Amino acid sequence: MLKLGRKRAEKLEFGAFTLPVLICVIAVFYYPFIMTIRYSLTKWNGISKHPKFIGLDNFKQIFMGDANFTNAALFTIKYAILYIILVNVLAILLALVLDMKLKTTNWLRAAFFIPYILSLVIVGFIWKFIFMQGFESLGESTGWGIFQLSWLGEPGLAFISILLVSLWQSIGFYLVIYIAGLQSVPDDLKEAATVDGAGPIRRFFNITLPLLAPSITISVFMALTNSIKVFDVILSLTGGGPGGTTYSVAYDIYRDTFQNNLYGYGTAKALILFVAVLVITVIQLTIFKRREVEA
Repeated sequence: MLKLGRKRAEKLEFGAFTLPVLICVIAVFYYPFIMTIRYSLTKWNGISKHPKFIGLDNFKQIFMGDANFTNAALFTIKYAILYIILVNVLAILLALVLDMKLKTTNWLRAAFFIPYILSLVIVGFIWKFIFMQGFESLGESTGWGIFQLSWLGEPGLAFISILLVSLWQSIGFYLVIYIAGLQSVPDDLKEAATVDGAGPIRRFFNITLPLLAPSITISVFMALTNSIKVFDVILSLTGGGPGGTTYSVAYDIYRDTFQNNLYGYGTAKALILFVAVLVITVIQLTIFKRREVEA
């Protein structure tokens, strides 16, 4: 009887602690997700009480007749590839430098991490002022042609501007991950490789880089998800311009949903983005985890 009483008490205690969490998860995640699927099958302006059910027509229009979504997807893919490569390569290089015993190491780490604390919306507005006002003043004082270019007025330069601002703002986060990974590399292996005559480059590629595999997996995963969902820096820096050439998928969803009042259509695009992010991240994690085991 005592054992049965204890088991019941444990079950009640378990339910008392887990039930509120389950209710919150269902209310915050699962219910909105189910409603997203429902609204993606409707034609709805966000105001009417009775959305019109149209089946898969939204998805057909997206994949067969929406040039804006296609261009936004190409922009997002190009941005994601460049962002993932550049942010990880630069973060590893900076981590190698800041992992050395320098007098200013702590100050430099803080300096690189501070921009990450700032909101990307605020960062976008700051850099918008720099590109439009600051560069103009620098161009007049120095005469350098690079400051006289229309960084936000030409499609190619606008893309580079978005990429550079994103890298400047977020590199501190990845830097911290790689510094933690470098500090976990055993010094004995480095010393043994040095004794065997391995130079710095060979030590890095044969010892340090393979042991950084867990850090690389995390950083690539974070960079991948953040780059595919890029929105706020575009909203504040270029507003999708010039001429809609810097629309990302997330910004295209925002434009259709909240500016054009096509809530059902925008929800369908959001569902496609969710599935794309899910599939890509699962593939990426699977591949990188296998490499970790091999390393």
